[in-house]
Amino acid sequence: MGAERNRRRRAGSPRRRTAGFGALAVSAALLAGCASMPDSGEVTAVDSSQRADADSQVRVYGVPPHKGERPQELVTGFLEATTSDDPDYGTARMYLAKGKQREWDPSWGTVVLAEPPQVQVEHSGDRDRDYTITLIGKQVARIDAKHAYKPEEASYKERIHVAREGGEWRIDRLPAGLVLGLADFQRIYRSVNKYYFAELGTSGSGKGRDVLVADPVYLRKRIDPVTSTVNALLDGPTNWLDPVAATAFPTGTKVVDRRLSVDDSNALRIRLNDKAAGTNQAQCLRMAAQLLYTVQDQSAKVGQVVLQRDNGSQLCSLGREDARKYAPDQAAGRGADQQYFVDAQHRMVSLADGDEEPRRVPGPFGADGAVQLRSVGVDRSEHHAAGVAANGQALYVTRLETGSALGEPRVTARGGAKAGLTAPSWDGLGDLWVADQDPERPRLLRLPGGTGTPEEVQVPRLDGRITGLRVAADGVRIALLVTKDDRTSLKLGRVERHAGSGRLSLSVQELRSVAPRLEQVDAVSWAGGSRLLVAGNEQGGLQQLQYIDTDGSLSNTSALPGITGVRGVAASESTAKAPALVAERDGGIVRLLPDSNWKLVTKEGSAPVYPG
Repeated sequence: MGAERNRRRRAGSPRRRTAGFGALAVSAALLAGCASMPDSGEVTAVDSSQRADADSQVRVYGVPPHKGERPQELVTGFLEATTSDDPDYGTARMYLAKGKQREWDPSWGTVVLAEPPQVQVEHSGDRDRDYTITLIGKQVARIDAKHAYKPEEASYKERIHVAREGGEWRIDRLPAGLVLGLADFQRIYRSVNKYYFAELGTSGSGKGRDVLVADPVYLRKRIDPVTSTVNALLDGPTNWLDPVAATAFPTGTKVVDRRLSVDDSNALRIRLNDKAAGTNQAQCLRMAAQLLYTVQDQSAKVGQVVLQRDNGSQLCSLGREDARKYAPDQAAGRGADQQYFVDAQHRMVSLADGDEEPRRVPGPFGADGAVQLRSVGVDRSEHHAAGVAANGQALYVTRLETGSALGEPRVTARGGAKAGLTAPSWDGLGDLWVADQDPERPRLLRLPGGTGTPEEVQVPRLDGRITGLRVAADGVRIALLVTKDDRTSLKLGRVERHAGSGRLSLSVQELRSVAPRLEQVDAVSWAGGSRLLVAGNEQGGLQQLQYIDTDGSLSNTSALPGITGVRGVAASESTAKAPALVAERDGGIVRLLPDSNWKLVTKEGSAPVYPG
């Protein structure tokens, strides 16, 4: 808050404005509340959603241009005004020529720079008639018109033209959208998960209709957060996720009311236009589920979503209890507190949050000792496990039961002793994934149902070899460690399913970098619907363990206790509780329980995983 109270000096201007770029304006309601602060009575708890509503009454406002303002001051003032909490950027538009005030579209997109843009007078024509002002900076990311964040480092240079209008300087040409420094972006915007249904074709034994997929976007924090979140959901999935996600809302569905809020009964009531009037009960409940889980991320007090027609009559309602069948983490499985790894004797062991010592699992991978293992994967029902033999050359699948048969290898590596198979990973549909690191012909494989015939999954424009993978529970996103030369990077791919000739073929499309700042990535695990746990290091820096959102932005969760030498990590996708983190490092297996520090589990062990 202190930073917001201090006015930043404008480049080239010796004076200061009284507001803008951090000046605070407090609503009359808040001032009145302060004036009548009670000094007696019962003390009551205020939950976080109520505090958020109160905080939203505090606004940062820009200042209109002053009379006689010079061109460079005008441009700087305009940039400051765009960082305010003005819902429609009305103050910022005052800096524009009349012909541009309606034409300028700040929702077109946002360029995020490492620092606020430098403002330079690059060229002047007739000093009494026009100026060209150049904005310069180091770009770190872009936000598109659908609010999707994309890390994108580049040099930034754009021009703004200023001309006389009615005796005052005004901007008559400028880039589309907004340009913000990183600190202002983080102050103004918040990350929001929208939820859509996974498009799984005919795979997944029909489970696809109710699997919700998180689609992270960035929205303005203080500008009517519930309404803006609902409108963003109705805009549909972001461009990257759209080919593998669907919405239950009919095309053209809009919110009738200008402002939405959760009422005293913790219900969110939404009137929709006529596009949604004819939806049946099943479709309406799916629409309500998308809304409940999307808005619930912003307001913990939402207990029910009520959808209404334009005339106010009810379409359907969905409470939190009934919405559990649509929960985004339902496909993640029930093992939110069960971890697995390979012990010193290359056997598979399990460890629950309350356990001090790991225990060998029943069956060929553990107590029966039929095969020595390098890595393992457990299906999300925890009935089956997949294991790569200690030499890395064979993949086995078996039941986690005493007396189960090991059987023949399901996949055999083709690259010899120098390559081998990656650790396996199960999606929430029961399919098993593994990569063959053969240098001559690397391949990504899927085993339908975990035991079906391996099918090669095409990965267009893959620049390197897959040396690690983790599939999301939803089955439509996959995190890949891709190694080229001596560098390993983290990519996120979209799993597309195509039906043809009586069979389903899969491919991983549009790989995107989600940890571009990391020079080397050593390990990755899913840690929620739109969050990854990543071990890696920036160029010249020490290894760090950190959360990264799937759009490539740093997660706003608290920092993790420092740890180095990490070769493997495991986190749970389930949000039912705060699960432990497990890591393999120099010196064995360590575990981080909530509200504690890293603790040694065993001095010898490797390849930790949660189910999946």
